[in-house]
Amino acid sequence: MSKTLVIVIHPDIEHSMVNKRWIAALEEQPEKYTVHQLYKTYPDSRIDVGHEQQLVEAHQRIIFQFPLYWFSCPPLLKQWLDEVLTYGWAYGSKSGYKVGGKKIALAISAGIDDYEYAHGQKYKYTLEELTRPFEITFEYVHANYQPLFAYYGIERNPSEEWVEKSVPLYLAYLEKFGADE
Repeated sequence: MSKTLVIVIHPDIEHSMVNKRWIAALEEQPEKYTVHQLYKTYPDSRIDVGHEQQLVEAHQRIIFQFPLYWFSCPPLLKQWLDEVLTYGWAYGSKSGYKVGGKKIALAISAGIDDYEYAHGQKYKYTLEELTRPFEITFEYVHANYQPLFAYYGIERNPSEEWVEKSVPLYLAYLEKFGADE
């Protein structure tokens, strides 16, 4: 079984509760997961495009793990998408589509409770609706986009117990994500 590349995009991982704990759980299984933290790797926001493309090419499954950030992703992920998914490599030519066929999904920690991300509720849209730009981006480059994983409610439940509840849920999601090769 090949490893899953987990690209972590958290601008302040040292003060994270959920994402930091998820990283620790993943790092306990180095035979299954390659954890790649963008903000630690590129503190100056200068992305090494060639290195990132090699990482992607070396893995058949990729998870983008991040906290929901202004109803989207942290800015370094948007920059990563803009710079790494280049014409001729990710799309647009016969030799492109290097991401084609790779399983890709999002793993998101959301501070607000899940019921608030619904029609008629405070934030009006589901998390799936808010992340549609990711879905269409990955479909555009012929990746095999999968349903997202989300863990909600840390703002209302900022306890170690709440964080620990997320770990087996996330790991079970990742097992299922990698199971059907």
